[in-house]
Amino acid sequence: MKSRFVSNLLLTFVWVALTGDFSFQNYIFGFIVNFFILWVITRGNSDARYFTIIPKLIAFFFFFLWELFKANLQVAYEVVTPNFGMKPGIVKVPLTIKSNLGITFLANMISLTPGTLSLDVSNDKKVLYVHAMYVTDKEEFINSIKNGFEKRILEILR
Repeated sequence: MKSRFVSNLLLTFVWVALTGDFSFQNYIFGFIVNFFILWVITRGNSDARYFTIIPKLIAFFFFFLWELFKANLQVAYEVVTPNFGMKPGIVKVPLTIKSNLGITFLANMISLTPGTLSLDVSNDKKVLYVHAMYVTDKEEFINSIKNGFEKRILEILR
């Protein structure tokens, strides 16, 4: 996987040098064009994980932006309205992810989203404790994390 990524980067630099346009858009365009060229060349190869992980990373990035946008709107609404609509709580989220990298990534994504904060991981790595500003239904909150961030992180790491 690393060699395909490095090949893609090198071909991108070749693309930029040949076109003579050193703008960010040209780098991105060259990366995408070279990604598809490498994908076509190695289509029959069973060791082509690079071509499945990049689209998943891009999809995760846009999913995170959407979650960030929704959480920001919710917190901003709470700030500008005179009512106190929060129902804060600490929730035990059972973990499917077992690796330290995956747990760290999940905890950071949760903490980066406004209104939620990862507090701790149990010693056996089976539970993540999360503080949230809006916990109306604990099961719904747990399912939103498990079917949102955790599911997508597992797809990337497997």
